[in-house]
Amino acid sequence: MSHFPNGFLWGSATAANQYEGGWNEGGRGPSLSDVTTGGSVNSPRMITWIDKYGSPHASPSHGFILPEGASYAVLEDYYYPNHKATDFYHHWKEDIALFAEMGFKVFRMSISWSRLYPTGMEDEPNQEGVEFYRQVFQELKAHGIEPLVTIWHFDTPLYLEEQKKGWNNRELVDLYVKFAKTCFEEYKGLVKYWLTFNEINNTVMFLDMFGNVANDEAFQRAYLQLHHQFLASAKAVKLAHEIDPEYKLGCMICGIAFYPATNDPNDILLNRNLWEKNIFYCSDVQCKGEYPRFAKRLWKEHDVDLAISEEDRKILKEGTVDFYTFSYYMSNSITTHQVEDKAGGNGVEGVKNPYLKYSDWGWAFDPVGLRYFLKVIDDRYHKPIMIVENGLGAYDKVEEDGSIHDPFRIEYYRKHIQEMDKAIEEGVDLIGYTTWGCIDLVSAGTGEMRKRYGFIYVDMDDEGNGSMARSKKDSFYWYKKVIVSNGEDLA
Repeated sequence: MSHFPNGFLWGSATAANQYEGGWNEGGRGPSLSDVTTGGSVNSPRMITWIDKYGSPHASPSHGFILPEGASYAVLEDYYYPNHKATDFYHHWKEDIALFAEMGFKVFRMSISWSRLYPTGMEDEPNQEGVEFYRQVFQELKAHGIEPLVTIWHFDTPLYLEEQKKGWNNRELVDLYVKFAKTCFEEYKGLVKYWLTFNEINNTVMFLDMFGNVANDEAFQRAYLQLHHQFLASAKAVKLAHEIDPEYKLGCMICGIAFYPATNDPNDILLNRNLWEKNIFYCSDVQCKGEYPRFAKRLWKEHDVDLAISEEDRKILKEGTVDFYTFSYYMSNSITTHQVEDKAGGNGVEGVKNPYLKYSDWGWAFDPVGLRYFLKVIDDRYHKPIMIVENGLGAYDKVEEDGSIHDPFRIEYYRKHIQEMDKAIEEGVDLIGYTTWGCIDLVSAGTGEMRKRYGFIYVDMDDEGNGSMARSKKDSFYWYKKVIVSNGEDLA
């Protein structure tokens, strides 16, 4: 017998910049993803730009800082997969009908900031963008599906990135709050659940990944960006509760279960420190309304000065979130010892765990790690929890008869759902689960289409060729069965 409570929110998740498309339609302005090229597991995505002398350039996207006097640019010789993504902008009604057929109780999506405020600086929103999302939410509600809306999913208007230096500029706090206020007012009665920032902890966590060795200046920028986002989130939470007391606001953390690779006490301590820096630092601020005591150690390690005022502390205290959400794809084993057999995937670099299997993209298959992460978070915060991303990027083959058999994906989800069930039995307050993603999307990390996640196949390749036709994989029918049985039937 399953332990999922009545009313458990089963569904799936997407993001505007990977799914929506219509990048220059309906009055939308560009964002950073629109100047980011495709890549692969072996070659990085590139950001394209023009220097102050007019010469074009393409630079690896991770850690890129636009040089003084330069400007972002879409260049003719490059392919930008997020421009059309998998075209929810023109297929939203068809796609929502498929979600309803699967029996979704909730659908996680994001609002593109630059669709509502093309540069981020406008006094009034782009009404065509406002109405686009309104009709999407109305269609979801007509099918009995609750929207779970991410306000910021790596989707800052490009103008703010270029002219305002992005989240290093405190001006973005109130510009974000203006955007969030529009969302809360326009979609009152249509949306109940909101997430303020997607995977907010990536800002610091990614600094020491991908072979990077970040300097103190990079950490100063990262911690300052986070401070501004914490303030923006807290202000938005307080405002949302004033606009509609029924609103529920959540944080969203990139969840990785860190393990020490050996019993060496130095590995145990390193593991604890990574949990603090990569997981607890952000969620302590958003859930508890104050910086944790270990923050001073993190700042001291890189000579970081945030000049936090008493007013800032008051804002953080008054804007704590109502529930905790996170993504989970894998665990990471770490060590202080020199090793050759390293692991990677989704920003994670550590030691290969001999007890786990790994995907074609280097991701550790670790369902038990999900239960462990749930128990740690439940114990620390005592708030309702949703898993809002969990999935397997893999190759799919379309058979001659059009069928798509993906038993590996079904097995991945089955094992993770079983561990969720055990976590609930052990007392974890888990209220929802949205897989990543219900439909094939452009991969955020590589820009590929071949790295597929969905229950619904989209006919498009890595170069943007294809009909965009939708078709159901075997996992579509399996997840439908899981939902209707409330997690009872996982066969």
